[in-house]
Amino acid sequence: MASLRIREAKEGDCADILRLVRELAEYEKLSDQVTISEEALRADGFGENPFYHCLVAEILPAPGELQGPCVVGYGLYYFVYSTWTGRCIYLEDIYVTPEHRGQGIGSEIIKKVAEVALDKGCSQFRLAVLDWNKKAMDLYKALGAQDLTEAEGWHSFRFEGKAMREMAGR
Repeated sequence: MASLRIREAKEGDCADILRLVRELAEYEKLSDQVTISEEALRADGFGENPFYHCLVAEILPAPGELQGPCVVGYGLYYFVYSTWTGRCIYLEDIYVTPEHRGQGIGSEIIKKVAEVALDKGCSQFRLAVLDWNKKAMDLYKALGAQDLTEAEGWHSFRFEGKAMREMAGR
């Protein structure tokens, strides 16, 4: 019987991470927004001052099986700061391939990110989810997450390209 391992991603995992990023974008119907490359993932996650950290979920083959470990999910996170509570962790992406869903892999990734958050002295663990992804929202709530849109009325905003350039006077 194969087993599951959640581990810190290595530089050699960037091709698998990019494959899963693309699958996630397709699932979210946002494939056209993925512009990241394997090289950028490598440079941004594995240098001296990484912009992100990543966990991968891999299925380990049973003894005697010929294939090697297979990456079936990931959780990409980074650290942010709250002026009210201090250190926080933000889970940018969590994804498990469709054929491996329903086995607790997503929950295990989330639990591992929570461990990292506690080990680093974080006061909060934040993430966002699209409003139509009820399964994910139900999972997060079952694990104890609070929906800030419901509870406090927070909305997420972002500035991109042209707006950033205009603000910066470029």
